[in-house]
Amino acid sequence: MQTVISRSRNALLRSPSHIGSVRCMSVPSFWANVPEAPKDPILGITDAFKADTDPSKMNLGVGAFRDDNGKPVVLGCVREAEKRIMGVNEMEYLPIGGFAEFCQHSIKLAYGEDAPCIAEGRVASVQSLSGTGSCRLMGDFMHRFRPEAKIYIPTPTWSNHHNIFADAHVEEVKFRYYKPETRGLDFEGMMEDIKEAPKGSFFLLHACAHNPTGVDPTAEQWAEISTVMKEKGHFPFFDMAYQGFASGDCVKDAQAISIFLKDGHELGCSQSYAKNMGLYGQRTGVFSIVTNDKNHTSPVASQMRLIARPMYSNPPLHGALIVATVLGNPELKAQWYKEVKGMADRIINMRTQLRSCLEASGSTLKWNHVTDQIGMFCFSGMTGEMVDRLAKEHHIYMTRNGRISMAGVTSGTVERLANAIHDVTK
Repeated sequence: MQTVISRSRNALLRSPSHIGSVRCMSVPSFWANVPEAPKDPILGITDAFKADTDPSKMNLGVGAFRDDNGKPVVLGCVREAEKRIMGVNEMEYLPIGGFAEFCQHSIKLAYGEDAPCIAEGRVASVQSLSGTGSCRLMGDFMHRFRPEAKIYIPTPTWSNHHNIFADAHVEEVKFRYYKPETRGLDFEGMMEDIKEAPKGSFFLLHACAHNPTGVDPTAEQWAEISTVMKEKGHFPFFDMAYQGFASGDCVKDAQAISIFLKDGHELGCSQSYAKNMGLYGQRTGVFSIVTNDKNHTSPVASQMRLIARPMYSNPPLHGALIVATVLGNPELKAQWYKEVKGMADRIINMRTQLRSCLEASGSTLKWNHVTDQIGMFCFSGMTGEMVDRLAKEHHIYMTRNGRISMAGVTSGTVERLANAIHDVTK
């Protein structure tokens, strides 16, 4: 009897109707409590721009270079490098530390061809996933070897800096940098905060073309900053995303780092080739640390690699090959210098035209900061409400802090932009 009942029960469990009822039972999801993430502010701007059907719409939110027709640009030196490497290299994994030749060319670009720190073997470096990856490696390096340290970050800064160091479990402290009243550098406030920071603090500094303000210290101010930071024993970490793209001169754009090196600092540096070589999608960069003793270089580099291993294992090959080919060939390197200067000059020209059109629009406001600032972004001084009006009434999109991507401005749109800014600021 027991056997019959057992067989009947098994048959019932296998029946289609029972299986269907099991499937319909409410089963709690592992992910039921996962909230929707807030939209990235820049990606949100792009979404709004794409949804706008007005033919005259402008996207001034994304930090990517465009020509005077508003089209993406691939540099001639990059195309030539691609031809030279096509079909030549295997598709094997790179070492954890990346392509050594690429890293060597990169640190020479950042620190100088004849920099003593390179000649003396005091630079530890690894290939990174562009600037974001370099900053994250720095954050994790700090958390592992200086867990008590905080990172001093300028106000304002690139928004992703906050996310990167927070996710690396490094506490952030803000220091004064930008002065809204003058739309320029708050040098006095910055120096006070550097002096008041505990000895041995870590400071994140934009090497050139500060994002989002476009406000950089002068060479003389950098020298003062370096002196005070040296006296306090602070560690400077330079985020250099725009070398060559700011002024058109790679040496000039690295002058802050050169000043600190001459003063004998240990320092860190994040390099990216997204902007200055147009390799946005290749995620090509370098993270490096200058030590004061060559005996420290190998241990530091080994720990950089150890951090990178579980994060992404190996960096990508293609972008590193392109950069190494360009920087390793005198003709291609000279061509790149010319092309990166051409990009910088277009941005500078757009700044000049925008200021001229704003002053001709009837605006009674001062617009000298448009040309005083440098690099891809103009920190206009407009409020979030003004930016909202630009989008709603003029179909012009930018971040709500008033940051204008000058790369998106063209000779054909600059006057309309100026008139629209005048309309919402008068």
